[in-house]
Amino acid sequence: MFVHVPPEEIESRSLAIIDAEVPEPRPFMGEEWIVARRMIHTTADFDLLRYIHFHPKAVAAGKDALRVGADIVTDTRMALSGIPLRRITPLGGTVRCLIDDPQVAGQAKREQVTRSWAAVDVVMENGGADIFVIGNAPTALARLLHWLEQGARPPKLVVGMPVGFVNAVESKDMLCAQTLVPFITIKGRKGGSSLAASVINALAELVLGEGV
Repeated sequence: MFVHVPPEEIESRSLAIIDAEVPEPRPFMGEEWIVARRMIHTTADFDLLRYIHFHPKAVAAGKDALRVGADIVTDTRMALSGIPLRRITPLGGTVRCLIDDPQVAGQAKREQVTRSWAAVDVVMENGGADIFVIGNAPTALARLLHWLEQGARPPKLVVGMPVGFVNAVESKDMLCAQTLVPFITIKGRKGGSSLAASVINALAELVLGEGV
């Protein structure tokens, strides 16, 4: 039976249900569980717990970056829209997406690459970013890893969760194999912009909860 729940209680009740359905000992503990739980809240997909993978320093690195005003770059406008400014602006941070930038579009056409690939090139050619949020484009993740291999300034965190069937698995395997930057990913085909955005939201809430 449908039960009316006050709007301000929906999220807290949802998180409580997730906690109840994943009893301790959980696959993730502490702040990693808070991030993983937010991902489940976003998708209602408990199967994600089999595939979420944290670099050991990922949560701390992400919080450190957000705490001092991170420059966040997303691969899609959907991911951009999924990170509300009410969480980032109080921390002095910014969120941007270059997918529709005319320079990116022109470079992609000239070089016959995806706009996601070209967007990473433009960002890295102009000093990089503190956090990359990649939820859709394997080409963006692969291109970013190429820049890092060539000695470019590494971001403080990569949220790498491209979804799909062509190069999604492979790009995330490459992310897990590298040792240059902390990351949070979902192994396999699953992923998506909303999931990638939810990670930043969870990390920002952790920092805001510290009273910073």
